[in-house]
Amino acid sequence: MLNPATPLSYLDYVMDKLDVILLMSVNPGFGGQSFIHGTLDKLRQVRKLIDDSGYDIRLEVDGGVKVDNIAEIAAAGADMFVAGSAIFGQPDYRTVIDAMRSELAKVTHG
Repeated sequence: MLNPATPLSYLDYVMDKLDVILLMSVNPGFGGQSFIHGTLDKLRQVRKLIDDSGYDIRLEVDGGVKVDNIAEIAAAGADMFVAGSAIFGQPDYRTVIDAMRSELAKVTHG
């Protein structure tokens, strides 16, 4: 897990041992925080590190993931998403999940 302020250089020593890299897109501590937009650049950098390494590593994002930003997060390289408050803060979970899936379906990866 990499917090927003954690440098990516920590990955240099462990890439060959990882199955998942979790990028926090909020400062950990409580739910309902807004997505830190600078995480998108970090996501792109980590996606490149993963792709260049040749390892089969999933890239997960946790924090502030919502219907209105999940496609942008996926386009930046994430392939797993934690969306707690965005789903559980709504009366109809299915509607939110379906909307997220619809947004993800619009994303193309080069």
